[in-house]
Amino acid sequence: MNKKEANMNQNPLQRKHNPLIHQKKGDTRFYPPQPSQKDMIFGIRAVLEAIEAGKDIDKILIRKELQGELANELFTALSGKNIPIQRVPIEKLNHLTQKNHQGVIAFTASIEYQHINDIIPTLYEQGKNPFIVVLDGITDVRNFGAIVRTCECAGVHAIVVPTRGSAAANGDAVKTSAGALHHLPICRENQLTDIIQYLKNSGLRIIGATEKAHKSYNQVDYNDPVVFVMGAEDTGISAEIAKMCDETVAIPILGNIGSLNVSVAAGILLYEAVRQRQPVMRQ
Repeated sequence: MNKKEANMNQNPLQRKHNPLIHQKKGDTRFYPPQPSQKDMIFGIRAVLEAIEAGKDIDKILIRKELQGELANELFTALSGKNIPIQRVPIEKLNHLTQKNHQGVIAFTASIEYQHINDIIPTLYEQGKNPFIVVLDGITDVRNFGAIVRTCECAGVHAIVVPTRGSAAANGDAVKTSAGALHHLPICRENQLTDIIQYLKNSGLRIIGATEKAHKSYNQVDYNDPVVFVMGAEDTGISAEIAKMCDETVAIPILGNIGSLNVSVAAGILLYEAVRQRQPVMRQ
């Protein structure tokens, strides 16, 4: 067997050029795939043009020491924009790409974000019974994509996420959602507390999912216009948002592990609502 044939017969996870593995010689750790470069914009001028064109951007990484006239122009363009910015060492940027990034990399969204205050009035005008999900601090792309997929299947009308502290709606999220991100409105909002108050004022009941709740999820009526608030597995929903909820509910845990994966918990809650609301689901 020649060298080429031997390489082809290797386990694909051990091949030197497998794109899923990024290793240095002697390093046996597994490295997850890098973000797709089609989801990234490199260079100050290119990022400026994307901002000025109104392109949906999930976040921008900026070199800590970045200065100069173009850098000031970038910071001016970002002023007042709901775009998360993260200052990082240049090594982080170099790890993401070998291209000339000039100290700036923007991650573009694979979808067009919307606003919930444009959606709720339309739902009422169409005679719909609003069914909304708010994600408070869900940063894992796979969990986010799985939740979006479940929401779309359950007939949820829109998902609300915060501008900061949310998973990126990138190509990986689209893939995990099985394409559901292209069919379900995702509303990126600056302050979740303001949005929760808006939804309450619009006649929706706010249901917070938390293991601290004393009421089981199947003991609550979900037939009215409703919002489910889901938090991250490690931190849950924020205390401020928990206080704003009309009800908090829990899913019984009978085993030794203290919590469910958030996407699984979302599926359980949403399909209890589907069961109850079936005669009045969106038409």
